[in-house]
Amino acid sequence: MNATATIAPAPQYMRALERANQVRLARAELKRKVSMDEIDAAEVILSCPWETESMAVADLLMSQRRWGQMRCRKFLAQIPMSEKKTIGSMTDRQRQTLADRLHSTERGRAWSATPWVTDNLTTA
Repeated sequence: MNATATIAPAPQYMRALERANQVRLARAELKRKVSMDEIDAAEVILSCPWETESMAVADLLMSQRRWGQMRCRKFLAQIPMSEKKTIGSMTDRQRQTLADRLHSTERGRAWSATPWVTDNLTTA
């Protein structure tokens, strides 16, 4: 008789629950890093890590600082792309377009932070 005992695998629903918890925790950590500007949302879209494959694009965009539902909707309407589109189902072209738009939005925000000077003030 063999001395090794066979261990029965966990039931399917327990394995699914464990996997869901892993994904949930990984996404929470990713969203925290995006909100703290430790990771760029455009880079997440381009690299598509395992935890974002079934994540909606809007969830990632709204995790950025100062990005709410309205800003996200207006941004995605320019591409056009659904808020519910999963990052894993995006084509390479969609990923690149979205990342490029995000980078141009960030540059636009930097320009809007500079002092506003007009010619009208100097010609008075």
